[in-house]
Amino acid sequence: MSDSDGAAYDVHYGDLLVKFGAVLNLGWENLPRVADDEVVAKLRCDELRDGDVVVADTAEDLTAGKCSELRGVGGSVVYSGLHTIPFRPLRDYAPGYLGHYLNAPAFRRQLVPLMQGIKVISISRAAISGAIMSVPPIDEQSKIAALFSSMDDLITLHQRKLET
Repeated sequence: MSDSDGAAYDVHYGDLLVKFGAVLNLGWENLPRVADDEVVAKLRCDELRDGDVVVADTAEDLTAGKCSELRGVGGSVVYSGLHTIPFRPLRDYAPGYLGHYLNAPAFRRQLVPLMQGIKVISISRAAISGAIMSVPPIDEQSKIAALFSSMDDLITLHQRKLET
């Protein structure tokens, strides 16, 4: 892995848990790269694209299941690493909606009883697939995503002010 060299980006589960928010925009975040181009050439998994969601399936607490919706992928080659579950929605959603919705307490409360483990907590693809989603019309999804993105930006701004 490298911070600057390599043909493909890697979404790491630890970064999902600690560093990235509900929406991971590749234009704003610095993702680690797979430094060895030969390793990238041997990968047999699908490249991720805009709108895909990557879930951290393991954590040391109930943050297992935290996810980020990918945006700004463009022509970049992006994969997700170990302890992640990438998924591609089968229908269209407003940009940012899934990332915010899937991290919301109303959705996550469904996942907690399905998590397993004592020291390390895990959630499976099958458990997540059984969760029920509320899907409003796409124009309402856009408004919800915009509201939560604005709130995220405001929180980040205040955190930066506190750091200085």
